[in-house]
Amino acid sequence: MYRNNNVAKRIFHRQIATPPPGTTSHCVRRFYENIVPNHTVYDVECPDHSFRKFTVDGQYLITFSRNYRDLIVYRPKWLSFSYKGDEIDTFQELPSTAQKFESFFNLIYSVSLASCNELICKDFFLYMESNRFGLFATSTAQIQDAPAVGGAVPGVPSIEKITFHLLRLEDGEILDVKVFVNDFVNLVHNPGVFLYDDLLSIVSLRYQIVHILQIRDSGHLVDVRAIGAFCRDDDELFLHSSSQCVGVPERSRLVSGNVENGYHHNPPNTDNFFLSGLKQRLLSFIFRRIWNEETDHRLRVQCLTKSFYFHFQDYVDLIIWKVQFLDRQHLLLKLGSVDGGVSRMADHHRAFFAVYDMETTEIVAFYQNSADDLYLLFERFCNHFHAASRNSLCMNFISSHSNNIHAQEQLRSLKNKAVSYSQFVKKMLVSLPFNCQSQSPSPYFDLSLFRYDEKLISATDRHRQSTDHPIKFILRRPPHSLRFKIKSGKHSLSLTPFHAFALRFPLLIFGGSI
Repeated sequence: MYRNNNVAKRIFHRQIATPPPGTTSHCVRRFYENIVPNHTVYDVECPDHSFRKFTVDGQYLITFSRNYRDLIVYRPKWLSFSYKGDEIDTFQELPSTAQKFESFFNLIYSVSLASCNELICKDFFLYMESNRFGLFATSTAQIQDAPAVGGAVPGVPSIEKITFHLLRLEDGEILDVKVFVNDFVNLVHNPGVFLYDDLLSIVSLRYQIVHILQIRDSGHLVDVRAIGAFCRDDDELFLHSSSQCVGVPERSRLVSGNVENGYHHNPPNTDNFFLSGLKQRLLSFIFRRIWNEETDHRLRVQCLTKSFYFHFQDYVDLIIWKVQFLDRQHLLLKLGSVDGGVSRMADHHRAFFAVYDMETTEIVAFYQNSADDLYLLFERFCNHFHAASRNSLCMNFISSHSNNIHAQEQLRSLKNKAVSYSQFVKKMLVSLPFNCQSQSPSPYFDLSLFRYDEKLISATDRHRQSTDHPIKFILRRPPHSLRFKIKSGKHSLSLTPFHAFALRFPLLIFGGSI
């Protein structure tokens, strides 16, 4: 159905017509076809900060000082200047104050986060849906060849101190901190931390423990459970009492190490009698699944020998790479080799996926990264893998092949061009689990509103190499005209080395809104 693109007629139509049930927000987002960033101001005098991102409501701009010790938060002033002109490249000259950063943003506060030899992790930042709290991280330098002591996984680096800071975004007050000592959490673009509602998961890659915390309304980080060596709260007590009953030396007890905020930061001893509780549940699930596939006893033994016992050590050697919440009860775990867990090119390593029920402490599903049934679930229900909150409104507008016909066409095109279907499945599943808050819900990335070159820009929060030609945003609906464009190439002759890098690999920051 053709719709008039005149904004005045759209407002009039909104007054006299009622949208179909459940489509109110979609109708509101169509106004962004008229409200577009159609002018660029160059050579703006910006502070020497590292710009991270906007919060999803666009109220806060998160930046860090150049030495990565201070958090600096700005609030946009919104509409600051006006001009006359209808064409995209025809404008009147703006006043000289338009080339000052302070004309567009107000400084709210500056808070020192890093202490001693710590630095702010510049690529890590999470915020709650209410935008009341923000989570930041500081850490010391990474030690690549750290010895595997105290139950650590060999080959995984170590960081002497990792500190998570929970701040109130309104005034920058630090409400609580959580410290991990001699551990390793992957923080670059949030793969090691996931936030769902008020639940927070932190993956200790070095000690293979999934820490579940809750963010209370008071602004405190409360320990809920630790999944890894033990799955239930009383597992350690049960093993300890059992070992005393049979006269076995107490070898399954956790090493008493550094404890901060009531938290154990060291895993069980390496001379433990047992595999970790999570690993035992994984092995038992694989065994039972193979056992139930066959009814004949002889075929069962053959299948177990071929599919379980032959690969037993491979399953034992699996480590957790990433974790995400599917809901408040289930976790999606990605497992693989140690090399894949610490490598930046993990795409080429074999991986597995497991669904873990935190209430029953059982593995309820297990897939290889080339499994057709998992891909079909991903293709049909991709939105469920973007779990951010049960009440998240903005995140529901992230375009995917399960909610957008244009994304479906792109997926179908990729599938038709693929040389091998199994390789295509692996390529599609390599992004699972999704990094938390890694995609922008901005209306300008809505594939039902605009068409753009995803090789140049996308909703994913990543640096991309700049090009000399502009990034064009074209209306998806008739008349399919060019609505606006972003020029990210080199437009200034006097560039410092940093600015030259920033223009070559820009991070285009979009404020979210519905």
